[in-house]
Amino acid sequence: MEVIVAKSQKEITDNFLVRGKVFVVEQRIDYEIEFDGLDDQCVLFTAYDNKIPVGAARLYKNKVGRVATLKEYRNKGVATSIMHFIEKYALSNQINQLKLHAQMYVFDFYHNLGYKPVGEVFQEADIDHIKMIKNL
Repeated sequence: MEVIVAKSQKEITDNFLVRGKVFVVEQRIDYEIEFDGLDDQCVLFTAYDNKIPVGAARLYKNKVGRVATLKEYRNKGVATSIMHFIEKYALSNQINQLKLHAQMYVFDFYHNLGYKPVGEVFQEADIDHIKMIKNL
């Protein structure tokens, strides 16, 4: 498993491919919500298994978002590897706190990584989410 900062056109396209499969196709999130025009202001992360893109995420300022793992690679440590990589990246760039909006079905995943819930459950893209933060 390798996680990288996506810089080349292929790496960025791989990031979009994973996110499109997970959020647009699988979860039926509207394309315009998923691809909101902010990606060029974000740091994009792509995870590879033997050069096959299997996971993706992005960092907008100190907000982690669009964490996605292809269905056939779930529960194999992909998202954990991505999150650890993002945390190391954040620390090396003087970002001492990360926040995210977790879909409720993955609340335990983020909680087990040390993220704490803040506030109440809310709807984003018609899916229940909760804001979570972690001090690094």
